[in-house]
Amino acid sequence: MTGRVDKSVFHPTIPPTSGRPSALRSFSLDGPAGRLEALLNEGELDTPFSALVCHPHPLGGGTLHNKVVYHAAKIFSGRGWPVLRFNFRGVGLSEGVHDGIAEADDVSAALDWLDREFGKPVVAAGFSFGAAMGLKAASTRIAEDDIRAFAALGLPTHAEGRDYRYPYLAACTFPKLFLSGDQDQFAPIEQLRAVVATAPEPKQFTPIPNADHFFTGHLQAMQSALGNWLDTTFPAGEDCCPRLANLQKAVTDDRH
Repeated sequence: MTGRVDKSVFHPTIPPTSGRPSALRSFSLDGPAGRLEALLNEGELDTPFSALVCHPHPLGGGTLHNKVVYHAAKIFSGRGWPVLRFNFRGVGLSEGVHDGIAEADDVSAALDWLDREFGKPVVAAGFSFGAAMGLKAASTRIAEDDIRAFAALGLPTHAEGRDYRYPYLAACTFPKLFLSGDQDQFAPIEQLRAVVATAPEPKQFTPIPNADHFFTGHLQAMQSALGNWLDTTFPAGEDCCPRLANLQKAVTDDRH
């Protein structure tokens, strides 16, 4: 999706929302086309997951500082999770040249880095082009079982006179959120609904009323929907959140 210049740039850092300091690390990681510029909100030590958020189309001005990416990352950071954002090849300080397809390999490199750094399963998200590349990368890693869930924000289905299809969705058996504005100019609602229908369960389709592709004026609604989905998908006390489960068990044991 390259038809519109994305001027939606927000602050480069994410202030903590959990009441605890959140250290920000600026660095580069090894990618298949060279070094990739990255930012990490380091989060807390004992968390069940790490998170990855992928940015929109570079030819539309998309970078890791995009405001939708920023606001989505803030939801993960608010849970204390380490959150990685990076620039695709050829963007910002990242080496290489934009390809349009091979960026899925950049996502895989970022996932590999998170695995080496934290050894935790990943809850990933992407906006627009970042959602498409993120899902494509995730679909190739089912055997590794390192992707625990994926949130596709503004997944495009039609732009510049062509339709976008996602045959690799069939392999994405982890929980999925499809979150878009019901006035998304790059994803007509019924067309997007048809794409979502091709994805296996578990999945959730949440259209935000009156929101466009960039969630203009509706970023808080986007954040709320994303946060609610995370709460539903990973409720406190279940095995997917071992730290909280162990704390609750300790409290219960103390009462007996």
